[in-house]
Amino acid sequence: MPLTAIALNATLKPGKSISSTDKMIATLEPCFAEHDVEITETIRLANFNILPGVTSDEGEGDDWHDIRRRILAADILIFGTPVWMGQMSSVAKRVCERMDAFLSETDDQGRMPSYSKVAIAAIVGNEDGAHAISASLFQALNDVGFTIPASGVCYWVGEAMGSVDYKDLKKTPDKVAETAKLVAANTAHLAGLLKADPYPGPK
Repeated sequence: MPLTAIALNATLKPGKSISSTDKMIATLEPCFAEHDVEITETIRLANFNILPGVTSDEGEGDDWHDIRRRILAADILIFGTPVWMGQMSSVAKRVCERMDAFLSETDDQGRMPSYSKVAIAAIVGNEDGAHAISASLFQALNDVGFTIPASGVCYWVGEAMGSVDYKDLKKTPDKVAETAKLVAANTAHLAGLLKADPYPGPK
């Protein structure tokens, strides 16, 4: 059964230039392809007007509703964020806040629209923070209905106060490449199971 994934790039930089978060998502792409999972698109969130709030449509000028639709059309969510001040980016936090609406958007079986969807994290930065970010991000995503697989994060952090970005590395570090394969394998396996047999819901 074919599976699809969508990636969110929560870099703070708008535009089209390659960011380190893009490169981390690209690191995962061939690993997912080995399991017949297609990453259909990467959405650079900073290029959109995502208004603050906790509903799925905050009114005129809000781009979130269409992004929400595209996320829910996929089986897998790859949530990419850089590390800023030891935390996920403000853009990433805003998306988590907007997903809070899922809590009140349940179907007649009590399931949020994100039920049976699998989510992972892709994190890059030049300082500590990857573990703290994955902990808070996974809690948020699980709260709003996503399922997190075993070993569900692929990350790289450079030297503290360093000047080398992930996108500037000549070669993907062996441990990152190894982790990307594990993340993709576990995610594809879990997403396939849930697509074939979705959660029944509490009702």
